[in-house]
Amino acid sequence: MNREVIVTCAVTGAGDTVDRHPAIPVTPQQIAEACLEAAEAGAAITHIHVRDPETGKGSRDTALYAEVMERVRERNSDVILNLTAGMGGDLVVDDEEPAVPGAGTDLVNAATRLAHIEALRPEICTLDCGTMNFGDGNAVVVQTPNVLRAMAKRIRELGVKPEMEVFDTGHLWFAKQLVAEGLIADPPMFQLCLGIPWGAPADTATMQHMAQQLPPNAAWAGFGISRMQMPMVAQAVLLGGHVRVGLEDNLYLEKGVYASNGTLVEKAVRIVRELGARVCTPAEARAKLRLGAN
Repeated sequence: MNREVIVTCAVTGAGDTVDRHPAIPVTPQQIAEACLEAAEAGAAITHIHVRDPETGKGSRDTALYAEVMERVRERNSDVILNLTAGMGGDLVVDDEEPAVPGAGTDLVNAATRLAHIEALRPEICTLDCGTMNFGDGNAVVVQTPNVLRAMAKRIRELGVKPEMEVFDTGHLWFAKQLVAEGLIADPPMFQLCLGIPWGAPADTATMQHMAQQLPPNAAWAGFGISRMQMPMVAQAVLLGGHVRVGLEDNLYLEKGVYASNGTLVEKAVRIVRELGARVCTPAEARAKLRLGAN
C-alpha cells in the first residue's frame, strides 16, 4: 500500500465531452480556473489539454497552453503543471478508402508534437507509449517506436519529466524498453490508463498485473474511466501507486450528478484518507518524482 499519495487531476482532455456536461473547461481561462480549483481541493499535479475556444475541439496551439500556464501561475506558483504531448497522433480510417486518411486525422512528426513543450518547458509532459484502436469506431492513435524514441530523447534534453502513459500491456513493455535504452531519467514515471476501449480494462486483476511488471524504482499512478474512476483510486493506493481523477476521464460524481474537477479531487482525497494514507503536497511530489533532475 502507498501511504503518501500524489493526486493528479486531468481537468478537461480533448475528447468529445463538451455537449455531455454543462461545464467542461474550454477556454484558457476556464481551464486555468479548473486547475486552480483542483489544486485547492488537494491535487498536487494538474494534467492539461487545451481546446479551441470557438469549437471546443482539442488543440495543439502553443499560445493556448501559454495562456493557461500564465493564468495559473498568476495565482498559484506551487501546483505542478503536466502538459499533454499526446495530440498529433490521430488517424481516422475511412471504410471505403482506407488508404486515404479520413476526416479528423491529425498526424504530425515528433518535433511538432513537442512544439509547446519546447517553448514552455513544463515540469511534466505526457508520452503515450503505443498505438491502439481508440474507441468503438474508426479512430486509431498512432505512436510508432521511432517517434516515441525521438520524443523521449528530446523531452529528456529539455529537462522535462515524461509521464509515460500506458493503455495496454504492450505499451508498458515498450515504455520499459525506453527506460532500458537510457532515454528516461530515474525515477521513471508511469501512468496506467485503464478502461479506454480497446485497451486494458479497468479491473483489479489488470491493474495488479501491470503494476507488477513495473521497474522496482518506478513512480506510478493509475486511473479508470467513467464509473470505474473511484474504484481505481482505491485500487491504485492499495497496490502502492498514486492516483488520477478529473473531467477528462469521468463526468459524474455519482449516478446522475455532474462532477467538477474540484469535487472529483475532494472525493479522491477522502478515499485516500479513509484508507489510512495521506495526500502529498506539490513540494513532496516534486521530491518524490525528482522533478528538475532529468
